[in-house]
Amino acid sequence: MKGFLRKSVINAVSLYIVSQVLSGLEIQGGVPTFILAGAVFSVISFVGRPILTIITLPLNLITLGAFSFIINVALLYLLTIFIPQISISPFTFEGFSLSGFVIPQFSFNLFFAYVACSVLLSIVFSFLTWLTKK
Repeated sequence: MKGFLRKSVINAVSLYIVSQVLSGLEIQGGVPTFILAGAVFSVISFVGRPILTIITLPLNLITLGAFSFIINVALLYLLTIFIPQISISPFTFEGFSLSGFVIPQFSFNLFFAYVACSVLLSIVFSFLTWLTKK
């Protein structure tokens, strides 16, 4: 129970951070929605990830594990279905420039918006999990 609660809080904080960084992820409803979304995402991950991993095992073997990102996208899509206050929409990255290093402006369609949100959510979740280890 303690592990589930910790994972739910980390998921809620991760969703908050990603919603602040990416304009394509919108969450209405405030703190109660983040807490509910963290708990629901933990349950979806606990139940859905092993099922989807077994179903997509051949594709995961063929792509040497790269297909696991699509599993994360599917779990995020399920979260947006279960909690209607969470929506992901297409967005435009404004670009970035630092000391001669330039990333140009480009747009994400809906699928790649889900992929970008999923990748950033995984990175933030892993970082916060690493920070909270004993």
